[in-house]
Amino acid sequence: MEDNSSCSSAGTALSEASFLQRTLERLSSTQCLKVSTEAPVAVIALQRYLSDQPEGQPDSYDVTVTDGVWRAKCSVHPALHHLVHSNTLRTGTDVSITQCSFVYSERRLGHGYICIEKLRCGGEMSALLPRIQDVASLPMMVKQGMERSVELQSDVPLQVSRKHYLSLWNNEDPEGDIWTSGSPSSHTVLDVSNITLLSSLESCFRNTWKPLPLLVKIIHKSRLRYYGKFGLQIDYPFQAYFEVADQSGTMSLVLWNELCPEFYQKLSVGTVLYIQNYSLKQSYSNRSHPQMDHHQMKTFHSVEICLNARNPTSVVTVVSAKSVLPQWGLPEVSYLFTTRLQLDELSNNSACDVICLVTFVGRVERVKSKGKKGPEKFWTYRWIHAVDGSSDRPFILEVFSSSQPEVFSRICPMTYLVCTQMRVCRVEGSLPYLTSSCETETFITGYHKGQPYVSDPRVKTFIQWTKTLKDNVVLQKTSVGGHYCYPRPPQTFTQSIADASAQVPLVAAADLKKEMETLQYREHKKVAIQGQITAVRYTKHPKSTESRGTEEREVPDVAPDVCEPNTQDHPSTAEQTTAPISTAEKISVRGIKRRIQTRKVKQFSLSLRSMAAKRRSSEIEEEEEEKESDSGSEDAPNVADSQQNQDSDVISWESSSWPKQKQEVSEYLCEGGLHQDSVSRRFTIDEKDVLLQRSNLQPTHWTPEQSADTSPPVVCPGFYQVTILGINKQMAIDAAFLPVVSSDDPRAVALPQDPHGNTMLSCLSSGFLCPLSHSQSTLPQPEEVLWSAGELEDMHLVCILDLCHLGGDRVEVLISKVYRVTEVSKCTAL
Repeated sequence: MEDNSSCSSAGTALSEASFLQRTLERLSSTQCLKVSTEAPVAVIALQRYLSDQPEGQPDSYDVTVTDGVWRAKCSVHPALHHLVHSNTLRTGTDVSITQCSFVYSERRLGHGYICIEKLRCGGEMSALLPRIQDVASLPMMVKQGMERSVELQSDVPLQVSRKHYLSLWNNEDPEGDIWTSGSPSSHTVLDVSNITLLSSLESCFRNTWKPLPLLVKIIHKSRLRYYGKFGLQIDYPFQAYFEVADQSGTMSLVLWNELCPEFYQKLSVGTVLYIQNYSLKQSYSNRSHPQMDHHQMKTFHSVEICLNARNPTSVVTVVSAKSVLPQWGLPEVSYLFTTRLQLDELSNNSACDVICLVTFVGRVERVKSKGKKGPEKFWTYRWIHAVDGSSDRPFILEVFSSSQPEVFSRICPMTYLVCTQMRVCRVEGSLPYLTSSCETETFITGYHKGQPYVSDPRVKTFIQWTKTLKDNVVLQKTSVGGHYCYPRPPQTFTQSIADASAQVPLVAAADLKKEMETLQYREHKKVAIQGQITAVRYTKHPKSTESRGTEEREVPDVAPDVCEPNTQDHPSTAEQTTAPISTAEKISVRGIKRRIQTRKVKQFSLSLRSMAAKRRSSEIEEEEEEKESDSGSEDAPNVADSQQNQDSDVISWESSSWPKQKQEVSEYLCEGGLHQDSVSRRFTIDEKDVLLQRSNLQPTHWTPEQSADTSPPVVCPGFYQVTILGINKQMAIDAAFLPVVSSDDPRAVALPQDPHGNTMLSCLSSGFLCPLSHSQSTLPQPEEVLWSAGELEDMHLVCILDLCHLGGDRVEVLISKVYRVTEVSKCTAL
């Protein structure tokens, strides 16, 4: 009796301490299955899957939350999906659930779940999660009577019509517990006396025959392809291509549907397979193929081998390396390793493999797939610089996710990187770069063991070269994250009437709002607009930090701007309901505030020329301390003094017509600040994990490491904020301009360094201040650059803008190049 009483008391205390438990009890007792509540919880998982609704958004989301006592897997109402798309609702943060309902499954007995309909998002980091010792040990909350519901307790979606989750940010990466790997290979004795060769399969196609077993080796592997869409009655709509070979030649093999989760991660290049009960189909012509001329084997293109879970049920045996016999005559895996020096000799679209030492890793970004069929898809990619000792120039690599998320997310400076089947891209006026193909695989330090390429002579030569390097020297040349885009825009802007998709789209100024509104988390777009530059503002960041011989400044999370957002409108504090405020609307609201709050600034007078000349001479004749004191001396012109008194860290220029035009524009998009994520950081081993967190995408599952974000602020001398007025003077937008000022900047690689006059226009056109070197002491000061801004008055320009959604309401708007009308051409259809 006492034991029962103790258990009852403990259960009551647990219920009183748990917001989630009380919410579930209220949902169980109410008649309408919906309650308004105030449940503060932390987000520990956010998972995506294909929606089973015929209309509306193509994806659905499940979120797992905890209050420190229980965990609960809930469905996210479609009206809140925009919070996921903008990475406002994300793992590792706190939210307050303000309205939820309980949804019973109408297709299955004993299944139901909580649906979150309204919530408020908290700050950057969770205050609750660091206090929980082991989140995974917390019990999963289930409504009484539904304890046997598999969906509530396992790694499958709450909507019973779906069997698996998708990667949160793309469709190519395996996601969830269904993807098996690492199972032991077969050591059984195989009967290879009655196998057939690939060369005989073409003649057997379309004939009634019983397929004989195949004994083949994998020589190429493609990334996963997900082809799911609403109405498709296939539980696991995945496909993966492999190129397999035997002594007679090579042929494509296709892994279909359920077999992908079972086998995809077990099958690697070099793996030997014994295959029974397969089918043959005519080859699909509209697909990419790896370049395999270097194998010097016959390729059979007309048919492909299909492996399915049924009709027929294929039997796939992975043969252990120790069981492979030389008399089977299976070919060796061959590679096309190319050095950086040899890259300059390769033709466009050639394939090659590379091994190199990583020196720069850009942030992960997303771009929409160009395919028009099916639901919207995103590719994830990052830019990488890497060296191999054969040239002073690095490899420039555009690496897309290759269904190897554990490798892709861990690429960092100082690692040995291998990329296979990369394609050469040649663009006029730029150095060649390499981009991923469908058959590209990537490997980094820790993943090379057992790969066939380790015995390649060119790999051994590279390893010998790395032994001559000193880590501390290489580390000085490394960096992570920040804005990076390659290749640079061409010298002449061309608008193609025949093929509008081939160039940067020239958009109406009024459409910029839509372009920014439709951006999703880490999505990158490049657009061009016509207009004129009406104001330029240079901001020196006020909090100094130590730097390497130059004056550098700490970049706050968002660099100071003349209009500050109202915190009541910020999505992290405002309640998110079924009528969300779009990103563009927030930007527009800021624009209105800017028109009210913008301070009147004086134009630079011609006397600024004498100040610039005086500073140049002092830099030649005096020490650094004297130069700093001279910049604030009484000899400086009154205009500069006046501006410095208003804001010692801001100098600016504006056209004579801008004050009047500013009052007449109908829309002013004020997103020209500089964000921390826009500037690359120096890489250090001690900060490796934190730096990778910042440059990678938000993870699906929270880990304790997410709470350890203690990376130092980035350093930057300052940036220019450029105001662009649309050609019809109805809309204006602010864009940040961060010129390259050092040859150590990753963006300086392959930058055309033709000398120019360091005028505001020439800097905007070239993207850098000259001359570029490791030291910035010879570069002009911002006042000198801005002195020439008067030539921008009423000049008709085409401006190239890079847009990237950084999460929440942060949209990065950077100006990468401007063209005068004399540098613009138009191509018409023939």
